[in-house]
Amino acid sequence: METQTAQTTDSKLKEFFIDQLEDLLWAEKKLVKTLPKLQEAATSAELKDAFGNHLTQTQNHVTRLEQVFGLIGEDVDTTKCAAMAGIVDEGEDIIDETEEGTAQRDVGLIFAGQKAEHYEIATYGGMVTLAKTLGYNDAADLLGQTLEEEKEADNLLTRIAENNINYQASTEPKEDKGFFS
Repeated sequence: METQTAQTTDSKLKEFFIDQLEDLLWAEKKLVKTLPKLQEAATSAELKDAFGNHLTQTQNHVTRLEQVFGLIGEDVDTTKCAAMAGIVDEGEDIIDETEEGTAQRDVGLIFAGQKAEHYEIATYGGMVTLAKTLGYNDAADLLGQTLEEEKEADNLLTRIAENNINYQASTEPKEDKGFFS
């Protein structure tokens, strides 16, 4: 199935694309601030490394999104992404509600990371398609590069969980919260 390319530069679709681009840039910038917190909270060296490496990638994602704005002739801007804000808040709750140094915390951090990745995968996937429809092929290529990196990050988190952390968490004793637990 061939993608049709729009010939108009001012359209409702372009306006939507720009809105989503601003949303995505805010989300990536939020993750640049959040990933070091996840890295610090992680127990396993493998998970710490994964969050650290993804921070570097995410900084590149911000740069690519800024390039996309330039490619389509728009000023770089952001709009608060309610979805990513919620995902980040949930990740912070996981840190607050789990015991430091436990595999249980790492399981929660993997969940938080994967929720962010799945949001990004869905969004970048849609953005690649919209960019192609709007005739922004160079932008589509940049967005596609990031999409592939987000998929790789998600797969890495799954492998980390499956390789040992989920099992370790299953063997950690439940906390005794006193008489009424």
